Order: sequence, then C-alpha cells, then structure tokens
Amino acid sequence: MTIPRLIDPFGREHHYLRISVTDRCNLRCVYCMPEEGMEFEPADHILTYEEIADVVRVIAEMGIRKVRLTGGEPLVRKELEKLVAMIAAIPGIEDIALTTNGIFLAPRAALLKEAGLTRVNISLDSLKPERFKMITRGGDVQKVLNSIDACAKAGLSPIKLNVVLMNGLNDDEIADFIEMTRERDIHVRFIEYMPIGHNDAQWKKLYLPLTRVKEVCEERQWKFSAVSSVQGSGPSENYRLEGAAGSFGLIHPVSEHFCQTCNRLRLTADGYIKPCLAWTEQFQVRSVIGDDEAIRQMFLEALGTKPENHEMSKFLKGDPDISHTPTSRRMSQIGG
Repeated sequence: MTIPRLIDPFGREHHYLRISVTDRCNLRCVYCMPEEGMEFEPADHILTYEEIADVVRVIAEMGIRKVRLTGGEPLVRKELEKLVAMIAAIPGIEDIALTTNGIFLAPRAALLKEAGLTRVNISLDSLKPERFKMITRGGDVQKVLNSIDACAKAGLSPIKLNVVLMNGLNDDEIADFIEMTRERDIHVRFIEYMPIGHNDAQWKKLYLPLTRVKEVCEERQWKFSAVSSVQGSGPSENYRLEGAAGSFGLIHPVSEHFCQTCNRLRLTADGYIKPCLAWTEQFQVRSVIGDDEAIRQMFLEALGTKPENHEMSKFLKGDPDISHTPTSRRMSQIGG
C-alpha cells in the first residue's frame, strides 16, 4: 500500500502539525481572549493523549516530522510530559516543540526535556512587571523569567521568546528585548498582532507593522545582519546584532504573508483539523480515530480546501473582497 503525502492543491507539502492540547489558560491576554473570558469546552470534548498520539502516528506516515504543542496554555494539562514521550516514540517524528506562557514551566522544564521535548517558545510581551500584568490580566513576569533560566539549565535549545508587538502598548520595549540577545543564546521573535476571531477596532488600533523594529535598531545605530541558522525558524526573518549570542526575528503574517511556503496543519483541542488559521474551514477527526485510512482521508480532504493565502492584509485595509469566511474562533480556541 502506498501512503499518500500531505500535499495541498498548490503543491505545498506539509510536514508540521501544531496540536492544541487544551483551550483553557491561566492568563487572559488582551490579544487572545476577550476581557470577559471564554466559555471553555467540557473536559470530555477534549482529545485524550491517546487520541492525539494515534492521529500523530497515522500522519507521521504521511510525512509529518515536526510537532508543536500549544493551547490555550498547554501546561494546564496534567502530566504533559506523558504526551511528549508518546509522540517522541512515534517513528518519523524528529522535533517536538512547546509554545507556553511560561508561568508553570520552570518546575517542569527538566521533566519535559527528559520526555523528549526538543525546544520551547515562551510568550513574553513585556519585561515590565505592571505592564505584563496588565497585558496578561494577572500574570507574574518573574515566573516567566525563571522559566527561561530553567529551560537553559535543562538544555532546551533554542529558547525563543514570542513578543506580540502592539502599537502604544509595548512598542517602547523593542530595544530592551533585543538587548536580551547580546549576552544570552535567546532568540526574540516579534510577531504582528493578528485579527484571529476579532477583526475589530481594537485590533486596528493596536496593529503595528514590524518595520518599526528595524527603525529602532537604526535609531540606536546598532549594526545587525541577517542570519538563517536558527533551528525551527519557520517564517521568521532573522537578524543578529554584531557580536550577539542570540538573535531577533520578525514574523509578519499580516503585512507580508508567508503563505506560499506554509507547511503546517493544526489539530484543535476538541478534535478538528484546521488547514488554515484564518478561515472557518475545519474537519472533525475525532469521530474517525481508530480507523487509520479514515484519518488519512480526512487530512487529505482538509488539505484540499486550503486556500492559497489567508488574505489578512485585506482586513487591515477594510477590503471586503475575501475568498473565504474568517474564523470566529479565538486564538486560544484554535491553538497559538
């Protein structure tokens, strides 16, 4: 039997699966959840670790090599290291990463590394305690900073920091984040604020194109150059200050989409395949878990609907001429 590869109608071969293990989170970040919070899925609607591992096993045979665990906040799931170990044991999987807010990470970093976790992305949108608390609606930035140290001690490398850049909210900290890369092997990723589930006035007010990052470097007369050697850099456009140990990168899905090289699929915590983050299309795979051929066919069906690009730049311009229906699910419900 010849097992098909995960190739979409535009010839893009997919080898990367982002798995949301929960829609719950201990924080309420302003760009991810509304202030009133979310109505979370009942526990019995969430995929079990065994179900997730079964899906990964099947699609690893179709070419998936890289897995990223996300949420919500993935570390609100108990014993996440068990899932990491299950995925690490699947033939073909070469890389397992985690995206986390870092609040619960410090005491678990070594366990996750031992289970097979390769590396981490830690969300950190401000280095100022009160501002961090405001953006996250209650978070303690020191716990995140402790987690960065714990990951370095555990040997989780590279350590990447995800900074959602927001106009008038944290853009005055660009230089502070870049300075972190001088002495430590830390890789800061500035990310444009995306209108996922809420193309509204707040998003348009806070959106800031990442050209501002280079402007800050030039204002300080910092010398920097392009680099391309950061493991798992994906769509990031990477740079390094002269003599720095780490790097900084720009991920601009709105102003300069990278859809032409997209190689990722998403599996939501409640069991849906999403071929594109921005649009409403999704396919419930949980009902066919246990039937390998049905899982394969559902992933191929989902890929068949994947558009050429997400058209988010049109949201910024107020252009109503879009080819698909934007998702109404928030980022925490889909997986960051």
